[in-house]
Amino acid sequence: MPAERRAGSLFAIAAFGFWGLTPIYYKLLPHVPPVEVLAHRVVWSVAFGALFVTLTSAWPAVRAAIGSPRTLRALALTAALVSTNWLIYIYAVVNDQVMATSLGYYINPLVNVLLGILFLGERLGRGRAIAVALATLGTASLAFELGGLPWISLTLAFSFGFYGLIRKRLGLPAMAALFVETLLVAPLALLALGWFGLQGSSSFGSDTRTTLLLVLAGPVTLLPLLWFAEAARRLPLITVGFFQYLAPTLTFLLAVLVYGEAFTTAWAVTFVLIWSGLAVFTIDSLRTREQLRRQARAGEGR
Repeated sequence: MPAERRAGSLFAIAAFGFWGLTPIYYKLLPHVPPVEVLAHRVVWSVAFGALFVTLTSAWPAVRAAIGSPRTLRALALTAALVSTNWLIYIYAVVNDQVMATSLGYYINPLVNVLLGILFLGERLGRGRAIAVALATLGTASLAFELGGLPWISLTLAFSFGFYGLIRKRLGLPAMAALFVETLLVAPLALLALGWFGLQGSSSFGSDTRTTLLLVLAGPVTLLPLLWFAEAARRLPLITVGFFQYLAPTLTFLLAVLVYGEAFTTAWAVTFVLIWSGLAVFTIDSLRTREQLRRQARAGEGR
């Protein structure tokens, strides 16, 4: 339905556009240690998450997840992965490495292809093989120039890749799963906040602006996820995949045009190779979808 597709596209633009501009939020908190920001992100995600779970009628899924030891173990692992991803992201943004986060999320779709082959038995066609090879070449080129691996980009790409892989196998509603994940990490987050308080270095309550910004960590985390869920419900998965590139593109533009990070020749070569890989990946995905459509139509005609 055109109206549903249009609404889905707007939700996708809102979600990925918000994610792409998220560095603006963390740049407002350079005086707060990344670990403290992460702890507040977890705690306020639990607080606001309860409201969001109610709005999305996801409490039955939350109770089912908590009641299943197997699911709970899997969510403990995804909680560790997403917490690592968040911490590295916050650290990178406040330390003027926004471009590295952009590269990480450009690499992520190609990491997903690799993980699909290794763990889901998916086939690596020629197009996808070329895409993965170009991404590998781009990463190797940057590693050579930097004298070491771009660990921020790779950690973001692989932590989120494994996170998505495990979550896909669980099949839980996104909001319910994130609520349980943050609930599992919340005791550690509260201990960290208590430690900052005992040390007399807590940023919460130091001034109104900082306090409000830390509270907003909850909505900043949850709102785009809610929009993404609405987009995914209305749009084909491949269409959502195209919108996915909006986030790292906006982040890249922020890094270069707003925050003045150096776009050196080494970075240029890497991004050209990654973008080329993504272009090949996209064309291959479109071709595969068209082949499946033709096969479906041929099957209906028999």
